[in-house]
Amino acid sequence: RTVAGFEGSVAIGASTVQSPYTLQFALRGSGQALYVGLADDAYIVASEPYGVVEETSRYLRMDGETPGNPDNLSASRGQIIELEGQLAGTLAGIARIAYDGTQLPVREHEIATAQITTRDIDRGDFPHYLLKEISEAPSSFRKTLRGKLVERDGVLGVSLGNDTLSPSLRARLASGAIKHIITIGQGTAAVAAESVAVSIRDELRGSAIDVDATLATELSGFDVRADMSDTLIIAVSQSGTTTDTNRTVDVVRARGATVVAIVNRRNSDLTDKADGVLYTSDGRDVEMSVASTKAFYAQIAAGFLLAVAIADVVHGSEVPSGSRQALLRSLRDLPDAMAATLETRPAIAAAARRHAPSRRYWAVVGNGANYIAAKELRIKLSELCYKSIAHDATEDKKHIDLSSEPMILVCAAGLVGSTADDVAKEVAIYRAHKAAPIVIVNEGEKRFSAAMDAISVPPVHPRLAFVLSTVVGHLFGYEAARSIDAQARPLREIRSAIERATAAAPSASGEQLLTGLRPVFERQASVFFDNLRTGAFNGHLEASTAVRLAATLRYALEQVPLESYQVEFGRIGTPSVVLDDLVSSATLAIEELTRPIDAIKHQAKTVTVGISRSDETLLQSALAKAVIEAGTPRDRLTYRTLRTLADLDPAVVETRGFIRYRVEGLDDDDTATALVVDRGGISRSLPSRTDRDPTLRGSKHKVALEKLVYVAVGYDGRSIILVPEVKDNQPTGITLLQVKFHDRLRPAVMRGVLQGYRERYAALRDMVTETEPSFREDLLGDLDVLELLTLPVVELAARWRSETPDAVS
Repeated sequence: RTVAGFEGSVAIGASTVQSPYTLQFALRGSGQALYVGLADDAYIVASEPYGVVEETSRYLRMDGETPGNPDNLSASRGQIIELEGQLAGTLAGIARIAYDGTQLPVREHEIATAQITTRDIDRGDFPHYLLKEISEAPSSFRKTLRGKLVERDGVLGVSLGNDTLSPSLRARLASGAIKHIITIGQGTAAVAAESVAVSIRDELRGSAIDVDATLATELSGFDVRADMSDTLIIAVSQSGTTTDTNRTVDVVRARGATVVAIVNRRNSDLTDKADGVLYTSDGRDVEMSVASTKAFYAQIAAGFLLAVAIADVVHGSEVPSGSRQALLRSLRDLPDAMAATLETRPAIAAAARRHAPSRRYWAVVGNGANYIAAKELRIKLSELCYKSIAHDATEDKKHIDLSSEPMILVCAAGLVGSTADDVAKEVAIYRAHKAAPIVIVNEGEKRFSAAMDAISVPPVHPRLAFVLSTVVGHLFGYEAARSIDAQARPLREIRSAIERATAAAPSASGEQLLTGLRPVFERQASVFFDNLRTGAFNGHLEASTAVRLAATLRYALEQVPLESYQVEFGRIGTPSVVLDDLVSSATLAIEELTRPIDAIKHQAKTVTVGISRSDETLLQSALAKAVIEAGTPRDRLTYRTLRTLADLDPAVVETRGFIRYRVEGLDDDDTATALVVDRGGISRSLPSRTDRDPTLRGSKHKVALEKLVYVAVGYDGRSIILVPEVKDNQPTGITLLQVKFHDRLRPAVMRGVLQGYRERYAALRDMVTETEPSFREDLLGDLDVLELLTLPVVELAARWRSETPDAVS
């Protein structure tokens, strides 16, 4: 079997093999890696080394760029690997082949040893990896500073080794040979690269060095110069394996640029390509969630360290200024402020629950360094909540799309003076345009009274405050995703209940299942309809999905008669159809509301189990067969009609004939007609009133209006059953069955007949017990069946009001 688009891990083992078999998979290009772990009697195939470390530390990394035939190095790049189950865990069981068929034997020296262990990927007590990584951000930030932010004689400074800034690079910086510094990255790393550029630019004020930030792909695509020997490239990456960044590094190095990498993973591809490396954290701070978070903070910390170190080289070893010392002291204390911000999670969660689920449009804004925070939060909120989110400078928002009335996360931590005043005015404008501004501010800040919610952070150095805005935003995104996902909980309960009931009683009818499930539906539907009424679903549930689900739930709860189902859904309504459609509509709603948090949507498709159960048993009744054999289309018989015919079946000895009528003009009672379409059995020789006068009246008119089965005695004294034909909840015809009823039935059987036919049993029982202490069910066996079905209930009840059987007869 070939594994395509693989994400995750799979294991095969020799101990489970009953007969020889193999697993084949292929990799071409460098877009995604595949790793084969060699464990005891098992192979583990994973898309990251993290996937193999629980079982083994030894693995083979596939190379999608490996050519086959050495005489044609540009051809057939890519590998196919075949694993033999009976040799699992050994090199001998691995066959590696190039795309052109060239054999590529696996050698022992190619087997790598993982630098991480299960300790590195343990989620601990956290419900999600993402929350774990957000919570570990202060520690990761502190680790990045450790041993590099040093204090001597009460003065703070930065000490970076030659493995980061080589002597030759220091000399070129000092001499002015380096004229350009460009920071690059992709995704979150690109945003971190912007913060690195800002930090370097602030530290190099007054120098001739030009500092800029750009996407790695933009640099390699449009800004590469033939000679880049005067350029220092700072490449930012969490994993060190980002293809776009690494390819850009190759391109600029080939043109003479010097590259310093800010990277988390030791021994990664980027560390091999760079001239110098500054590791974030301790070089092994594994990110397990898709949305990279703690690496972002560590990259910011590394950027400040690198900025100060470069400035020391460019400006010379002068006595640090007071402003520099204030920055470094705040940088050292920032992890504590981050930890304090994490303690405000309950308030952040409350704000997320209040605003995130109901708002369809979101935006993030900021100024200065807070604009960097806005860019990063746009990425995280988009990844976590599946939203297309705008980010703007705070003042620019009012010129663009306030008409969408969005929820706006305003990054305003660290703002002071007139800038804070101006941002407060912008927030008031947002509120006036019916937006929902949520502002991140310093503790004690009172200027943002127009905000719908204000989230406070500890005061830190103004150049570092954007980090705390990011912490709040990351937590807000996490809690927003949880609050959206929680809306799917009652729907998951409904779907799970249906699946459990179906599995527990595979032979049960749709009606039995529906009846048993109704208490669950009532509880969970109450929550769903409450959210629907309050507009909580407005942000993330499509209108069509909500309408369909609400309608299906009402049928499942018997709030709407099944006879209307075909009009709304185009299908004959039966309990099984309702359950099937309820599973489908609930599944669609669950998919729209599900936010898996530690994965992105295409990796976490909701697994659905549908049911498809028909009510074929109802079609097996003799009366239903007679109606269908008379020519009535199956889709013109509602579930209630079929059920009534099945309940009447025990009362009928035989069907002797039929007449089918086409009903027309029912909108006007004066012109409505019933025209004979077909006849069968004894009806062929019997006259019909409609032959001479097709006007729709009498019992046929009653059946057409009520769309219910009706038992009657014809004008010729023969017993008949009138069966309505219905399409889109409109009567289109009537099938008249000439039948012979039993004279008497056992009380229990007669009771079932009356219960199924127009609820006559309940009506009769209620009327009798108005005056009598109890209802004598045994008397059902003493009365004529046809009379019990056709006489007025009042007349029947009178026969019960005597205490002697003689009076009844």
